[in-house]
Amino acid sequence: MVAARSVALFVLAAVLEIGGAWLVWQGLREHRGPLWVAAGVVTLGLYGFVATFQPDGHFGRVLAAYGGVFVAGSILWGVVADGYRPDRFDLAGAAVCLAGMALIMYAPRGG
Repeated sequence: MVAARSVALFVLAAVLEIGGAWLVWQGLREHRGPLWVAAGVVTLGLYGFVATFQPDGHFGRVLAAYGGVFVAGSILWGVVADGYRPDRFDLAGAAVCLAGMALIMYAPRGG
């Protein structure tokens, strides 16, 4: 149950961070305007709170592991939101990152 909660928090963090950055990108690079940028800044701010709810209390571990989720989530976001077509190296890299995340967060630790 703890791992399921942790994974759900990682997914929420990814949606907030990647979504917030995408909103800023859309506002600036795609000229959608300052409201898009503002929405992105607020969303990115909300992302900052999510990691504090992770069951593991080590900031460095949580953020390092989240990096793997961010990589895979960014590729998925590009597929869904922008029609990006990842190649086999994108997919392999994302899989390696997710494996690293799982190793960092969920490997059994003694003591």
